[in-house]
Amino acid sequence: MTETVVLKLGGSVITDKSGECAIDHARLHEVAGQLAVQRAPALVLVHGAGSCGHPEARRYRINDGLTPENLPGVYHTHTAVSRLNAAVVDALRDAGVEAIGIHPFDLALTEGGRLVSFETRHIAEMTEHGIVPVLHGDVVMDLLRGSCIVSGDQLVTRLAVALASRRVGLATDVPGVLQNGSVIPRIDRSIAESFTIGGSGNTDVTGGMQGKINELLALADTGIDSHIFHVSKIGRFLDGTGHGGTTITRRGMP
Repeated sequence: MTETVVLKLGGSVITDKSGECAIDHARLHEVAGQLAVQRAPALVLVHGAGSCGHPEARRYRINDGLTPENLPGVYHTHTAVSRLNAAVVDALRDAGVEAIGIHPFDLALTEGGRLVSFETRHIAEMTEHGIVPVLHGDVVMDLLRGSCIVSGDQLVTRLAVALASRRVGLATDVPGVLQNGSVIPRIDRSIAESFTIGGSGNTDVTGGMQGKINELLALADTGIDSHIFHVSKIGRFLDGTGHGGTTITRRGMP
């Protein structure tokens, strides 16, 4: 079986998070071109919602639970993120990548905000045939709340474990996790306890950088490292020449 690479594009990379569903089509096509040139044999792509979904989820208070008053928010939030997903897929296909969008709303179930059911066998089969599945943060049904937002970061962790991936990367608009303006090259749980990570300055219902670190530390606990780096380093991440960002790893590992 070909090794699967799980790569996430941050929402701030492909949208203007200070607007509302302001898709950065130029950046999307630039990234798609990189992925077409540095194509991994088996790639699963996840993208954040950015300004497509976060404002709707916040406006309708999706994470507070489903009520008759905010019920329309499920539709409006899912429609916004689906619009972004379609733009990502279109950019990839324009670049020659055989990409297909997959909506977590259709196949995921959570309980208290955490995934309890998420089918991945068809995703593995797609990558074996050269198809690039493109997933995204989405509103999903929740056994306790009625609905919630499942972040792209939580999807990355679940996919990496299910697909036994050893190559996991998060491409962002910053060069890595920063402390006093400098990139922290390595983070484990003991290091994470020693500093405070700032949150997103824009609307983000999934925890910003702190949420990413928490998810990736949980992934590291399973023995799978991950890497946070600037989007311009995608090519170097894929070809293994170094990304200059932050590696999230298990405690005690070099």
